Amino acid sequence: MSNDHIVRSFDEELKRLAQSISQMGGLVEAALAQAITALSKRDSQLASAVVGADQRIDTLQSEIDDQVVRLLALRQPMASDLRTVIASLRIANELERIGDYAANLAKRTIALNSAPSMRPTAAVIRLGKQVQSVIQETLDAFAQGDATKAQAVRDGDLEIDELYTSIFRELLTYMMEDPRNITPCTHILFMAKNLERVGDHATNIAETVYFIVKGQHMPADRPKSDVSSLTMVDATGLATVLDKEAH
Repeated sequence: MSNDHIVRSFDEELKRLAQSISQMGGLVEAALAQAITALSKRDSQLASAVVGADQRIDTLQSEIDDQVVRLLALRQPMASDLRTVIASLRIANELERIGDYAANLAKRTIALNSAPSMRPTAAVIRLGKQVQSVIQETLDAFAQGDATKAQAVRDGDLEIDELYTSIFRELLTYMMEDPRNITPCTHILFMAKNLERVGDHATNIAETVYFIVKGQHMPADRPKSDVSSLTMVDATGLATVLDKEAH
C-alpha cells in the first residue's frame, strides 16, 4: 500500500469522524430546540418525543468512541491530527451531556404541564432561546474551524449566567410569597439550571475547538457570574440540590 493511499485513507477517516460529530451536534441542537418549543407550547407529546430521541444521541456517541479508538490504534496520529482525534472524543462527551439536559428539560415540562401556567416560565424560554443561539454558534465554530468564533462563545457565557441568576432569584421570591408555588417553581428552577449547564458545556466545546485550531488553550479563564449556589436558602438546601443534579 502506497504512502499516498495511506494518507488519503486516514484523511477520509478523519472526515468521517468530523461528520459524525456534526451529525451528533445536529441531533442535540434539534433536541434542545424541540424541548424549548414543548415548554413554550405546553406540549407534553413533543416533550415525550424529545425524551425518546435521547437514545439516538447516546448511540451516536458510542459510535464516535469506536471511531476514535480505531484511529488511535491503527493510525497512531501525531501533532494536529492527534489533537483533532482526542478533541472529538471530548466534544462528543459534551454533546451527550447537552442531550441529557434537553431530555431533562422535556421531562420537567411534562411534570409542569399538570399545573397552571406561571409567569417565570417566559424567562426560562428566553434563556433557552439564548442557549440555542450559543449552541448554533459553537457548532458553526467547529464546522468552520474558527478559533475567533469559539472564543466569542466562551466570552458570551457571562450573559447566560447573569440571566440564570436573575431567574433563580425571581423564583425564590415566588416560592416565599406563596407555598403553593413551591412545586411548579422548583421544576422551573431545575429547567433554568439545566439550560445554564448547557451553556457551560457549549463553552467547553468552544474551548476544545480553539485548542484544535490553535494547538493551545484559550487565554485567561472564562468569566462566571452564576452566584445562585451561594444564595442563602432555607433548610431545604435548594441551591445545593440544583448544583448536584446539574453536575
